[in-house]
Amino acid sequence: MLVVMEKGASEEAIVKVSKKLEERGFVVHLTRGVERTIVAGVGAPTRGTDSAIEAIGGVDRVIGIMTPYKLASREFQAEDTIIEIGDVAIGGKEIQIMAGPCAVESREQVLEIAQIVKASGAKIMRGGAFKPRTSPYDFQGLGEEGLKILKEAGEIYGLKIITEVMDPGDVERIAHYSDILQVGARSMQNFPLLRKLAKIDKPVLIKRGLSATIEEWIMAAEYVLSGGNKNVMLCERGIRTFETFTRNTLDLSAVAAVKQLTHLPVIVDPSHGTGKRKLVGPMALAGVTAGADGLIIEVHPKPSEALCDGPQSLTGEDFNELLSKIKQVANAVGREI
Repeated sequence: MLVVMEKGASEEAIVKVSKKLEERGFVVHLTRGVERTIVAGVGAPTRGTDSAIEAIGGVDRVIGIMTPYKLASREFQAEDTIIEIGDVAIGGKEIQIMAGPCAVESREQVLEIAQIVKASGAKIMRGGAFKPRTSPYDFQGLGEEGLKILKEAGEIYGLKIITEVMDPGDVERIAHYSDILQVGARSMQNFPLLRKLAKIDKPVLIKRGLSATIEEWIMAAEYVLSGGNKNVMLCERGIRTFETFTRNTLDLSAVAAVKQLTHLPVIVDPSHGTGKRKLVGPMALAGVTAGADGLIIEVHPKPSEALCDGPQSLTGEDFNELLSKIKQVANAVGREI
């Protein structure tokens, strides 16, 4: 439930409301606005809770949140969340581009791509050090050595780094090297991992599971939010359907829906969403018009030689050409990159 305090409510009244909610088994989250403070109680309401809270001086009104996801909902927070990482803001007017290879293959490869990303004007570099692959015989990534290479590239070219984490035991180690931790589609409902990510002071990007409903996807974010980490963003990367022409079915309706249902930034991954280089551009542009706050795009200097996801990777030239089109579309919908 949401307890909206009166304008100018005293700190004593806010503390009293918080304690009353805690006594009744709620986990309390405070949101302090310019004029009003909202005390959110997350938990199962008991009989008489509403009236007991309303009777406390300084309370304006009590609002029940009907959706199963409490902290992610627009009912809890009407304004968009903006995640700030140094001079990079995700969720505001500027659309952020996250670009780089599917997997870190070598220092030379990463530095070459980092130079391309930096020259394009993008501010975030993606790259996988630990790769969850369908086959145990496929390239699994360079592990910690890959993390070190990514961090070096970020420092040299002034880029923020996003990379995937799969194991709860690796969270703190990866957080040391990366600015954003990515939860892959296969890990979306790895609840021990989500609970661990809730305790770190780094933004988390959660990719939609291969067959996940929108509600299940948002509930994965709720795990991280309810544990104390407010810097969560969602990524639509395509879901599994009966269609076989594309790698996945990129559900852009989910982008618009999640922007209405939640206050969280939403990213679109047209590379995994289609699996085809020629479709990445059109779907990236469509993602922007659907309301995406960012795009995550795979870039490789020699896609034909890539150890992972070469068919969906753009060359540097293709990437720069796409960015010029994204700028035009972003301007048309009142955004910028």
